[in-house]
Amino acid sequence: MPPLIDLDHNATTAIAPEVADLIARESIESYGNPGSRHALGRAARRKLEDSRELIATLIGAFPDEVIFTSGGTEANNQAIFSLAKGPPGTLLTSPGEHPACQAACDQLLLRGWKVTRLPVDHTGRVVVPSLPLSTETRLVSLLWAHNETGVVQELNPWQQLAQSHPFLWHLDAVQAVGKWPVNFHATGATSLAFGAHKFHGPRGIGVLCMRRGVTPLPMLHGGHQEMGFRAGTEPVPLIIGMARALELAVTCLAERTAIMEQRRSQLEAALLASCQPAIVHAQDAPRLPNTLNMAFIGVPGEALLMKLDLAGICCSLGSACASGSSEPSPILVAMGCPADVTSSSLRMSVGIDNTPEEITLAAHLIAIAVKELRQSEAPLLTVAP
Repeated sequence: MPPLIDLDHNATTAIAPEVADLIARESIESYGNPGSRHALGRAARRKLEDSRELIATLIGAFPDEVIFTSGGTEANNQAIFSLAKGPPGTLLTSPGEHPACQAACDQLLLRGWKVTRLPVDHTGRVVVPSLPLSTETRLVSLLWAHNETGVVQELNPWQQLAQSHPFLWHLDAVQAVGKWPVNFHATGATSLAFGAHKFHGPRGIGVLCMRRGVTPLPMLHGGHQEMGFRAGTEPVPLIIGMARALELAVTCLAERTAIMEQRRSQLEAALLASCQPAIVHAQDAPRLPNTLNMAFIGVPGEALLMKLDLAGICCSLGSACASGSSEPSPILVAMGCPADVTSSSLRMSVGIDNTPEEITLAAHLIAIAVKELRQSEAPLLTVAP
């Protein structure tokens, strides 16, 4: 078995050793139930609230705006259903949203809501609607940083739009937090969601930020935990670990960004030099520093993915949460990509732990796989001059 090279960091990241050690230690030292009114419970509660305050400071929120969830999916769902309380209206969103938000929007359709998917330009940036908006437009749900293309949406136009029309506004920031500067209050959004395992934190823990004055709709019913908005005993060690992982990500953001941009640029340049005809999606748009989505024209994406897996290269065709789908990528379709481009596209997302040597080897193995598949598909391959 060849050594594995992980180019799928948008799916998940390896937990930082320091964070793993911290969680292991706190699992022993802070095992008390933070809802218990005795010394063990009070000690756990202090660490829980200290972590909440730290996370709030790191993302520009108030501590009472931070609600702990099981991850990004739960946080996104709770945000959308909370903001959709009351009579049905119109929700604005974009094509290619993450399944966590897309499925929640589909549920709103069953409840009488109208869902309008806004167009995107050729780079995947959402075309912001002009005023006046329909009086029925009550909610916007936007994927801030796209998990497939890495495109980061510009928020200023939405802030200006929100000043003229009183809609509520949710940001799926699962890919942004830890890889992009994030300040909840500065975004102007009503709510924001993220999960710890995208920035070298533990799996199974995430955050919903909900602006003061907006009451979240509980999805789990039982105890009084999380200010009554999320029942269930809080996993204190995971929360402590998430806070530490986020602290590392935010304080080292400039250094990590430089490393990831170097690795992505190295990989992109090598593949463009060795795998023509090839297309870099959203090459000219603001992108996450680690994300590269490329189409290798004439190469079936599924076949390439399997071949690279055998060679020890871990990458993907798109969102890990939609990996069982045989449909073309909705965001690439919305960007106007023809079928031969969408079907030959591959997502590679580097991480801070990738070395230059790994990137060189990965680019070499990908080029070999692309060449071999093109040779096997030669009768089907037509390339425009």
